[in-house]
Amino acid sequence: MPRYATQAPPLFTATAESILLDAERVLDACREAQNCIAADVLPSAATFDSVVLPLAQAENARILGARLLTFYDCVSPDGEIRAASRRARAMFDAFIVETSLREDLFALVDAVLTRYGSDESLDPESRYLLTKFHQDHVRSGLKLPAGPIRDRFRDIKERIQQLSAEFKKNVTEASTAIWLTPQELQGVPEGILRGLEKGEGENTNKLRVEFDRPAGWAARTNAKSCETRMRVEVARTNACNQNIAVFEELVALRDEAARLLGYPNHAAFRMEEKMARTPERVNTFLSDLQSRLAPAGKARIERMKQAKREEMEASGGVFDGHFFAWDEPYYDQLVPQSDEPTIGPRGAKVSEYFPLQHTVTAMLDIFQQLFGLSFVELAEAEHARLSPTRSSRWHEDVRVFTVWDTDAVDDAFLGYLFLDLYARDGKYGNHSNINIVPGFTKMDGTRQYPSTAMLCSFPTPKPEKPTLLGHFFVTLLFHEVGHGIHDLVSKTKYARFHGPDGTVVDYGEAPSQMLENWCYLPAQLKALSKHYTYLSPDYLAAWQAHEIGEEHPQPPEQIPDDLLATVLASSKPKHGALHYLRQISMCAFDMAVHQPESHEAATTMDFTELWNNLFQSICFLDDPAVLDGGASQRSRDYTVFQHLVGDYDAGYYSYLFSNVYSADMFHSAFRADPMSAREGRRYRYSVLEKGGSQDGMEILSNFLGREPSLEAFYEELGIGLEV
Repeated sequence: MPRYATQAPPLFTATAESILLDAERVLDACREAQNCIAADVLPSAATFDSVVLPLAQAENARILGARLLTFYDCVSPDGEIRAASRRARAMFDAFIVETSLREDLFALVDAVLTRYGSDESLDPESRYLLTKFHQDHVRSGLKLPAGPIRDRFRDIKERIQQLSAEFKKNVTEASTAIWLTPQELQGVPEGILRGLEKGEGENTNKLRVEFDRPAGWAARTNAKSCETRMRVEVARTNACNQNIAVFEELVALRDEAARLLGYPNHAAFRMEEKMARTPERVNTFLSDLQSRLAPAGKARIERMKQAKREEMEASGGVFDGHFFAWDEPYYDQLVPQSDEPTIGPRGAKVSEYFPLQHTVTAMLDIFQQLFGLSFVELAEAEHARLSPTRSSRWHEDVRVFTVWDTDAVDDAFLGYLFLDLYARDGKYGNHSNINIVPGFTKMDGTRQYPSTAMLCSFPTPKPEKPTLLGHFFVTLLFHEVGHGIHDLVSKTKYARFHGPDGTVVDYGEAPSQMLENWCYLPAQLKALSKHYTYLSPDYLAAWQAHEIGEEHPQPPEQIPDDLLATVLASSKPKHGALHYLRQISMCAFDMAVHQPESHEAATTMDFTELWNNLFQSICFLDDPAVLDGGASQRSRDYTVFQHLVGDYDAGYYSYLFSNVYSADMFHSAFRADPMSAREGRRYRYSVLEKGGSQDGMEILSNFLGREPSLEAFYEELGIGLEV
């Protein structure tokens, strides 16, 4: 007997017109609810049930509508629908600002906080909601005196919203490709070259290489020509220079707004709600980590620089002593990470053991065992039953799973998981997990179940070969589906606290990062593997036809122990010093632009100079300015760094901070027995289920039995707590 979900999945039937009409309808309903509360309740009679609860219910409905309507921008093949979805996002963003600036609502919430601030009759999540509602208004300027100052603050907030939308639009519409000849792409795997678009007209005999697709990465890491690698890197990091002016104005306005509220800078304003609490704590963490990693990073660069010298001299060239950003990915592939045995020329063979769809199935099986979940894929007949037009998914490649709680009586329904794994035009290019429908308690006491989507940009499979994953992308799958698991098992009363989106950013990455650890465990990684030739006789025949020699035996079904050992040896510590130093350089830029010494400094900062100086000094790379015409070859990568205009402004450090938390959780709970169902359930119910309904430090401390420690993170990096 098929199990039918308690709730139907969302249907993807919108048009450009309907998206905007639905956005207006959702916002009108929310605004009407707010107006009724403001008109019917006096501050002297304000209670949680008469003010905060109906405001929360209106907010639940708004978030429910907004998530689906703005999701189209990420996945729709129709440009008009994507544009309408972006306009809807701007409408929702503007409404949030409008709500936060309503004095009548603030007066009511302030009265409720005064009355209920220490009232234990409210459940903890409701008390937390009350404080968050109050903070929303205070941090939006309602403690500022009415008049010119508050009006200026309101204008700044509105302009920031406009600039953020413009920044993202420019990135979306920027050119993301470069045309190169096959000769210029010598060294790039033939399988990738075969899949590239062939040029016409002025691009005849050239191939189109897109920066954000596997071909772009392959060109940077495999192309033998230094000139090619330079051209790709320069084009990639200067693809959206129109955002220089946008970012300059955005930073200046953020700084002005923070100072109007009494903060010394935007970083201090943003940090107040985060787990880090202060910019000083973040700066100390970044500086300390950089000093510990610098010796290994510098030594790594010197080894790669020597490899460059040897390669150039072997081909009759002269090495000028320089090592640039476009050199590092290429030589990183050639030079072993350490003196341990490495993958070397067999590296290409690793991905053959991780065909995408099999890896997804094996990964979900691990999550089933750990967390008490069951994933049941919807068959074509079920899609037809749900929607004759097949609108229960937005593209035919999308796989849809119902998710069930096997720990509950009768396998209670939890929600929907959508997997959209292949690259296509018009789709959001970054690998990510996006909530489509939040979970919360509805007005009648029943449950709104979540829907979550993983979006990836893997190449589509070919008849002779499936999509194959290197170890990095296997780890990425675990990370992004980890966000999805967090989304699915989160169980909060209010939509604003649901799943990873409901957490503060320097905590929200930790749960998904914690699940990456299973990709570095020999037994689990071997269990995930299956050579793709075992999936289909056609794959085996095609593989044998392309191998050298008339007779070539089928390889082992699972990854051999020696190859497995080299995979893990080459990835320990997980990414290496330079990976973290690159992260630190981006974090340092984010922190520097958002904590200038004065407002004048915020308006006169040279962001291109700062970006390049930090990247080069922290990662031990040379400045392209030393070359003739090198100023134009400097990176302006911050112009496409969308984290800086999203929730990660003065917060990009969160990825590194979360690594500390994730390492501590894994080592404390799972290191001894990674497949412990008992610890998996404890983690699910005490961490994932909470979403953001409690302070992140409280959630972590309750799980660990103490406050988090740096020890496990530094141990993983091999740098220890002592310098």
